[in-house]
Amino acid sequence: MPELPEIFNIARQMNKELLRKKIVLVDVRQEKCLNIPVNKFKSLLINKIIGRVTSRGKWIFVKLEPNAYFLLSLGMGGNVFYHKSGEKLPDKYHLKLEFHDDSILTIGFWWFGYCHAVSVDALGTHKMTSKLGLSPINEKEFNYDSFDTVLQERRGNIKSFLMNQKYIAGIGNVYIQDILFKAKLHPNRKIPDIAENERRKLFEAIRTNLKEAVELGGLAYEKDLYNRPGRVEDFLVGYRETSPCPECGTEIRKIRTGSTATYICPSCQK
Repeated sequence: MPELPEIFNIARQMNKELLRKKIVLVDVRQEKCLNIPVNKFKSLLINKIIGRVTSRGKWIFVKLEPNAYFLLSLGMGGNVFYHKSGEKLPDKYHLKLEFHDDSILTIGFWWFGYCHAVSVDALGTHKMTSKLGLSPINEKEFNYDSFDTVLQERRGNIKSFLMNQKYIAGIGNVYIQDILFKAKLHPNRKIPDIAENERRKLFEAIRTNLKEAVELGGLAYEKDLYNRPGRVEDFLVGYRETSPCPECGTEIRKIRTGSTATYICPSCQK
């Protein structure tokens, strides 16, 4: 499942390739991924000019000039591919956007995903994006004070908090593993019990871990806009059950935390 680094990179690539292009054709092969009827969806996209493409968390925001947005989430996994004129398209996809220069964007989901269209006026009430939390890749928005503020009054465990998209947008069950390890926090630690020095360490772990992943192009089993894999292959403790901890040598364990699995060093993350 793509998380913030993969989505951030795809959005940046889409902004480079699609900016100022006009959508001339929309082919919907899976209506279930839409938020509105097909005809209305197409009317919001066709003949619109692509404006700035950005991301927040696991969502891509495509401005459609003059008065709409195309919103994309790859859900549990999928691909967004850019094709120059004449290039072979994938055999399967759920949505195709064709542009005035004959270039094409195809979107396919492995399990489920979302292709939504909204007017500019309705963006603020779009249920799945309007309440997304802090973007940890945005240095102006995500600083220690803003991070500490959203921690205030929380009573649950730290892993559930970090994966709740209304607090911090973009962290999933892949990157959370090494973030918690770097911060030396057990995933079930209760937020009120985390001291300020530990919070600062966690803040730095979030920022540096995601930034490094962005620079490496994301996970090796995910693809970017040009069908290229990322370069994040190795984890410190994530998915390394029974391997030795890179810091103390203790055997890494896999534990259940709610409905998800977590990999920890039982010595470093007490």
